[in-house]
Amino acid sequence: MEQAFDTDGVRGVLHQPENPSGDGIALTHGAGANCQAPLLVRLARAFADAGVVVLRYDLPFRQQRPKGPPFPAAAARDREGVAQAVDAVRKLATGRIFAGGHSYGGRQTAMAGSERPGLADALLLLSYPLHPPAKPEQLRTNFFPDLRIPALFVHGSDDPFGSLAELTAALKLIPARTELLPVERTAHDLKRAGEMGDDLLVRLRTLAAAAGHVTEPRA
Repeated sequence: MEQAFDTDGVRGVLHQPENPSGDGIALTHGAGANCQAPLLVRLARAFADAGVVVLRYDLPFRQQRPKGPPFPAAAARDREGVAQAVDAVRKLATGRIFAGGHSYGGRQTAMAGSERPGLADALLLLSYPLHPPAKPEQLRTNFFPDLRIPALFVHGSDDPFGSLAELTAALKLIPARTELLPVERTAHDLKRAGEMGDDLLVRLRTLAAAAGHVTEPRA
């Protein structure tokens, strides 16, 4: 069942599974999209079919205005929005808690995880924007050494925001367990990943179990 969700500053769509597994995930969008992005919708429905409570939600910058990119100065507010969305999922699920996002949403989710080690049991980072296109020297990895939550990076082979080789090298900076899942013949939109919901969920659960990571509710 899908229904609108608008509680405590968190806005989006909630997917309630018919046969709950107990697990839950908060899933958000990139800089130019919102929670209705086709990739998020397809993954959310696949996860819900597998028994996962899914909240696909709008980041604070998108709640403030329907179009336009986020403002760098307001990124901390977006990270707080990530934490609020994960808290909302935690109230609805009794098992493992995951958090994820596409591009900018994934970056802010990962940064929130570096600031809050108990944020989630594992992260799903879709098309992590490692650097701006054609600017490989501007790496967005300064927080990687502080990330202690297991993370699954799903990345297209043709993504201009970072090659698979560049991302493989960058992941060595992260002390937590990580996995890089390449998606061939796919660019930054990562459209083909919409068909991989079951596989992504298995990998997320395996990462969390292997790392023995347990979330801690926020005070």
